[in-house]
Amino acid sequence: MERKMFCYQCQETAGCTGCTLSGVCGKKPDVAAMQDLLVYVTKGLSAVTTALREQGAEIPADVNHLITLNLFTTITNANFDKEAIESRIRMTLSETQRLLPQVENQAALPAAALWDGSENWEAKAAQVGVLATENEDIRSLRELITYGLKGLSAYSKHANALLQDNAAVDAFLQRALAATLDDSLTAEELIALTMETGKYGVEGMALLDQANTTAYGNPEITKVSIGVGKNPGILVSGHDLRDLEMLLQQTQGTGVDVYTHSEMLPAHYYPAFKKYPNFVGNYGNAWWKQKEEFESFNGPILMTTNCIVPPKDSYKDRLYTTGAAGYPGCKHIPGGIGEEKDFSALIAQAKTCPPPQEIEQGEITGGFAHAQVLALADKIVDAVKSGAIRKFVVMAGCDGRAKSRDYYTEFAKALPKDAVILTAGCAKYKYNKLPLGDIGGIPRVLDAGQCNDSYSLAVIALKLKEVFGLADINDLPIVYNIAWYEQKAVIVLLALLYLGVKNIHLGPTLPAFLSPNVAKVLVDTFGIAGIGTVESDLALFFGDSEASR
Repeated sequence: MERKMFCYQCQETAGCTGCTLSGVCGKKPDVAAMQDLLVYVTKGLSAVTTALREQGAEIPADVNHLITLNLFTTITNANFDKEAIESRIRMTLSETQRLLPQVENQAALPAAALWDGSENWEAKAAQVGVLATENEDIRSLRELITYGLKGLSAYSKHANALLQDNAAVDAFLQRALAATLDDSLTAEELIALTMETGKYGVEGMALLDQANTTAYGNPEITKVSIGVGKNPGILVSGHDLRDLEMLLQQTQGTGVDVYTHSEMLPAHYYPAFKKYPNFVGNYGNAWWKQKEEFESFNGPILMTTNCIVPPKDSYKDRLYTTGAAGYPGCKHIPGGIGEEKDFSALIAQAKTCPPPQEIEQGEITGGFAHAQVLALADKIVDAVKSGAIRKFVVMAGCDGRAKSRDYYTEFAKALPKDAVILTAGCAKYKYNKLPLGDIGGIPRVLDAGQCNDSYSLAVIALKLKEVFGLADINDLPIVYNIAWYEQKAVIVLLALLYLGVKNIHLGPTLPAFLSPNVAKVLVDTFGIAGIGTVESDLALFFGDSEASR
């Protein structure tokens, strides 16, 4: 059978080997080709900016932001709009051509930096995709780095939207992206670059944490309604808090309520958002349930970032995108960094729609980011020392459609009653509505927030290491059983590895982009492993005799 595309960057890639006819995500071959080409020209521009930095030049912020948004656009489920991607290719080529004459030694640049876009784009895309690197191990490492950088770009973009930049992160992202074109680099050098990507992953997450908390305050323990009100509503999904803030400002006094969906749930934990009386609650669950949940919501939906499932015709005219997100036939709300976006079209449409259909009742509790947990440190330390809490289980990461992900629900149900779950990301929807109770007033599910708030989990672990006077983070009573889906989870994984965390279990499958040799390096060096059965993993984490407690 003829291969029409090749993509294996997400967990659900076909057969855990690669999508070759069409993406499981819904991405068509022509869109996949343009995404491959966008990554290629972005690598070319990054080679130019890296060369200019080596000459002592300063790269303008708008160029850094262009590169960041390009990568974000190619993340799984972010943008299915071929024309929008082609527009970004043109912008990138134009910027490369503008900067290229300033490079003193152009002969040292890779071919991607010199390509002017004059060839047939489809033909060029076929030449520069993932499989252009023939050596399996080099390809694996290059893609591991690239996917980590895509995740890093997401966190940088969100920070940029709040007018926060980190020049060192931008410089590294571009240097590392350019390095994936360098055929002189050995596997060992690429492994070192992979670890360096993890280092800057920590810095990128710290930048976003700073941006979020500076703008909106430190998350605090919050009960969030999962029911509905009587007014028409707008549903906000994705990850971008600045988009939500602008929408909330523009909906005041309109009679339109605002709800979060999936990864926007943690917005409720920030003090700044609690002043809006029409910020009602969270509607629905993880991203992959959006077809039925967007249908029943009745009102407009704003997709601020990735996690788009190709929409049904019945609500396509209510689906709006913004930022890096896009879908053909859906209205896109423009607006760059520092610009006020106009959400009047959503508000006007919402007023014509019936209120959301109720699909759940009750409340869920979250807001356990690092500042809040550290405020409870004495209580937590006492619970650990007394034996009331035996272990923390980090179950951060992503949710997805695969039936095998029911493992995480069953695992949470079966955990010993003296175990506490630390979570961030949409993986929490597998267990955050279970009646797991608390330990001495400490909930057994501590939700730090979005996938990028895995940074909080790292900060908490490092603080506990200090409090308990331990030399090694791996001596803490913490185990890691993480679910992954897309590239933001990749940078979280690399960040944890950089911090020295070992014996991370990753599921429901190991990434398809890990060649056997690269996987062996991760296994041998860091103890990376897949998941087994609930019973076998509980026995592994807690001991045979204790697993049934």
